[in-house]
Amino acid sequence: MPSSKPNPLSRWGGAALALSLVSGCSTSSNPAAVIQGKEVARKEVLADSPPPPPPEPQQEFVAAPASKKLDQREVLAAPPARRAPQMELEAAPAPAEVEADAVVDEGSATAGVSAASAGRALAAPQASLAPKMEMKRAAKPAPAKLPTQLYDRAPEPVSPGNTFAEHTPNAFTETAADKLSTFAVDVDTASYTVARRYLTQGSLPPGASVRVEEFVNYFKYRYAPPEEGAFRVHLEGAPSPFAQGRHFVRVGIQGKSVSRSQRKPAHLVFLVDTSGSMSQPDKLPLAKEAMKIAVKNLNENDTVALVTYAGSTRDVLSPTPATDLERIYKAIDSLESGGGTAMGSGMEMAYRHAVKKASARVVSRVVVLTDGDANIGPNLSADTMLRGIEGYVKEGVTLSTIGFGMGNYRDDLMEKLADKGNGNCFYIDSHKEARKVFEQQLTGTLEVIAKDVKVQVEFDPKVVRRYRLVGYENRNIADQDFRDDKVDAGEIGAGHSVTALYEVELTQPQASLGTVRIRAKTPSGTEAAEQAFPFEPKMMRASLEAASADFRFALAVAATADVLRGSPSAKEWNLATVQKLAEGATEGQSDRAEFTRLVAQARGLLGATARDAR
Repeated sequence: MPSSKPNPLSRWGGAALALSLVSGCSTSSNPAAVIQGKEVARKEVLADSPPPPPPEPQQEFVAAPASKKLDQREVLAAPPARRAPQMELEAAPAPAEVEADAVVDEGSATAGVSAASAGRALAAPQASLAPKMEMKRAAKPAPAKLPTQLYDRAPEPVSPGNTFAEHTPNAFTETAADKLSTFAVDVDTASYTVARRYLTQGSLPPGASVRVEEFVNYFKYRYAPPEEGAFRVHLEGAPSPFAQGRHFVRVGIQGKSVSRSQRKPAHLVFLVDTSGSMSQPDKLPLAKEAMKIAVKNLNENDTVALVTYAGSTRDVLSPTPATDLERIYKAIDSLESGGGTAMGSGMEMAYRHAVKKASARVVSRVVVLTDGDANIGPNLSADTMLRGIEGYVKEGVTLSTIGFGMGNYRDDLMEKLADKGNGNCFYIDSHKEARKVFEQQLTGTLEVIAKDVKVQVEFDPKVVRRYRLVGYENRNIADQDFRDDKVDAGEIGAGHSVTALYEVELTQPQASLGTVRIRAKTPSGTEAAEQAFPFEPKMMRASLEAASADFRFALAVAATADVLRGSPSAKEWNLATVQKLAEGATEGQSDRAEFTRLVAQARGLLGATARDAR
């Protein structure tokens, strides 16, 4: 969304010269009307506001072929991103030839699926805000400094909508053919919060947005901490409530805790999206509040820096002691939205700041706060951004991506950046969630205790006929890469827990299923150490009722996510059974009670969807 401020390039006098440089200026006689139109088209309210407008026509996506070991594929959105209106003017020659793409990007159409693909998105942007004209482009590339000067002046291109990456659910594997299952740990939680927002507003989340592992790992479980070493493994199994002859097995990993006083000094570089699309109340205003919460929970030896990006990047605050709240809050309060989104340029500047303090004795982290809509600049995709910062990642700088708002949310970009940036991906849908993420999950777990953490489960073919890992599709690792220490994997922060569930078919329920192995490096190490944990017969419960409340609740969460994403293996599962299972395992925890209400909401919506299809 463009800034609400008048565009200086559209003023009378000098317009011809300016518009020969900028290809995205509007010809509307009333710029305010154009701006207002885009605001209406892209606005989505918070969960406690009225329901969203009627849905757009559905868009198709292409799923990756089913495979046990699956590389990430992105969903393909049908319509390309629409460019801001263009015009052709008979202007005086410019002082130098400039390519129009120096201001408006050529590839802002991203691979993804709009939230409308599930029939529940925002109303489509207005098609004819201004007449479309063409402007001839010079073949000569723009000077290197031009984008920084002019990105701020260009209207923000219209987003194609919310985009998510599609992952085909893991299928059952015959143990006799392949007894090994290998994956990297994942402690992200964004997928659950996104789904909660959809459900609270009265619509089902897009199937592509649902990642089972992020649903399960959103919740806390009572895992005992390790007595020594970085983590401890908890194994448990019980009969399935959905299919006779099947069982579920839970692998729980608990990282060691590090007290706030014992944690290493931290240097946080907040990288804040201040583009026009961030002007909505649930975006930049909420992000500003979240940053203040984070700063308030830092230690006296921690430091904070602030970089913003819109059309261009800007150093707002140099590294400042976290105790100087007045100066930091003043810098945060000064942030305003407007212009396009040059995320890649901002990322490079933030990492240059962070790497200056990165060492074995200091936690250095970039925290990106954005709706994820990178639409101008040289680095539009996660891959190109990561190529520009991979050297800094190797120096030990970690990354947290924090998503805000709906309408142009790039979940696919945010999740991939966090995975490859050795960090976490969160989504903020409310003030309550901002407090949870920035008080507990971010500042409380800043210190990484183990990196490149891989899990490999070896099932005994004599005991386990078939198995499937529920979730972790984009974290699957080739079995032969388990002991290859050059292969990147996930990180575990202080106090983090990781939970994974398998659905299995057993030939001997009271026998040892196999062995769970974990391989990980120390935060500054290059070689990994390996531990093995046998799944003993006593860990398999005779009934579901005999299993722990944590096991039953984790199963209910995983099953709900599997149903919502349309997994073929969960086709016959009943959410009424899931709801009952969850209600019996809330143990007075408010977030678990909220989950049971969401399951009830999903049941009603799924029923309405089935009725509408008749």
